[in-house]
Amino acid sequence: MVLTSSGTVPAIDTAVERAWSANGDQPVPKCRLCYLVGELHTGGLERQLYYLLKEMDRERYQPAVAVWNYRADDVHVAPIRALNVPIYGFPTEWSSSVKLKAFRRLVRDLAPEVVHASTFYINFAAYAATVGTPAIAVGSIRGDFLESRAECGPLVGRLSARWPREQISNNFAALDRAGRSPRMFGPRQWHVVPNGLDLSDFAAIPVSADGPAVIAAVGYLLPPKRWERLLAAAAVLNRRGLEFSVRIAGDGPLLENLKAEARRLGVANRVVFAGRVDDVPQFLRQSTFLVHTAEHEGCPNAVMEAMACGRPVVATDAGDVPRLVDEGKTGFVVRRGDETALADRLVTLIRDRNLCRRMGEQARVKAEAEFGLDRLVSETLAAYRAAGWQPPPDPTWTEA
Repeated sequence: MVLTSSGTVPAIDTAVERAWSANGDQPVPKCRLCYLVGELHTGGLERQLYYLLKEMDRERYQPAVAVWNYRADDVHVAPIRALNVPIYGFPTEWSSSVKLKAFRRLVRDLAPEVVHASTFYINFAAYAATVGTPAIAVGSIRGDFLESRAECGPLVGRLSARWPREQISNNFAALDRAGRSPRMFGPRQWHVVPNGLDLSDFAAIPVSADGPAVIAAVGYLLPPKRWERLLAAAAVLNRRGLEFSVRIAGDGPLLENLKAEARRLGVANRVVFAGRVDDVPQFLRQSTFLVHTAEHEGCPNAVMEAMACGRPVVATDAGDVPRLVDEGKTGFVVRRGDETALADRLVTLIRDRNLCRRMGEQARVKAEAEFGLDRLVSETLAAYRAAGWQPPPDPTWTEA
């Protein structure tokens, strides 16, 4: 459901007494785990939340989702509802203060044992909503720690970096970056839970030995992804007379600027901006390899997904990319800003399809060993327990 109000808190008190369910409005059910997320659009963190909800024992853990900026047509709304997980949405036009008051009321009605903010800028909101309740608040950092803090502004960034005192990161690189932050503006305890994948969705097929190389890239068209690096590399490949195409899956505010840059570099005929792609596995399986050129990262889904599809990866050394891509074995990791090395690695894979195939096979092996959803769930629940949560008894367990 969507909580509706003219902006006054009394109207919220009435609205939160009802929740969405498959059979219509029902009284607000209690929950054990409440997830607060910024939105439910196409981003990686939204996909990870969906995976977590899909894989966990929902009858045992009774999850619910609250959405800070709710839009009914966002990509992950329908899939989460299909899991019979209640969604509580705060309209985008509400002010942050009204949303916080509504969420505090919702937490008191739901009486969750854990409130987990999946999005960094609302970490503090999760903490504030649990003050005076038995609930344990847990925050998240899903990218570069210092960059995420800076993007939120000096006040919200510092508050969300410090509270909740327990936070889960999806990448080990954030720990190193957090160590450069004043202690008073960081969490007390970090738990690292790398992203996971539903490997059944990412069947691998061998890299094609025929035709021009197809270079895939996946992600939002936003500045931190540094798409201009990929276009510049494409210009180098074009000057060298190589046969290739670049296919970019994703939408975002930089689309027209990037199209103009491709024209300026003379590679507009080589680059296809495919927009939002719903079937990412099929998109990746039609490629020869993936390129990821981000400046700031956490644990990039695109890299993991390409590996799960049996595709080698050429990626910059942002976030946990060096942990995901084994240099020279499942792909290549290049230093950010080294445009020559980036282009050279692309040339290597374009010219050697056998190397692409071998690297892709090893990438799939690593994905099967490390990227599964069972690990995502078990490590997330273990982080809650480390923060003081007592899980409900396992109904399948019986004393000998």
